[in-house]
Amino acid sequence: MAENRRARSGHTAKTAAKTASPRSSSRRGPEHAARAACESLERLICHAAEGVSAVRRKDDGWCVVVDVLEVPRIPDTTSLLASYEVQIDDRGELMEYSRVRRYRRGSADE
Repeated sequence: MAENRRARSGHTAKTAAKTASPRSSSRRGPEHAARAACESLERLICHAAEGVSAVRRKDDGWCVVVDVLEVPRIPDTTSLLASYEVQIDDRGELMEYSRVRRYRRGSADE
């Protein structure tokens, strides 16, 4: 019985995803840019993304600032994080990235 419910809910989710209005493949929104930037950066630098602190539209794509946990420490407030600027084109492909800041989790912005 539980399997039937799971199968039906999975089918409903797939159906809903197919009926959602598709966006233009050439111009996607900031959510797509942020997700693509995090995934690409994680694969390249082998560190987990903590979040996104900025997304800016550019002429040829998006500039996304991704915050990354670089050195986990105990206590957590002493862990080292970094902010990376990631340039993504309109299709979500990585064009370039660079580390722009490194900081302790417990420190406030200057």
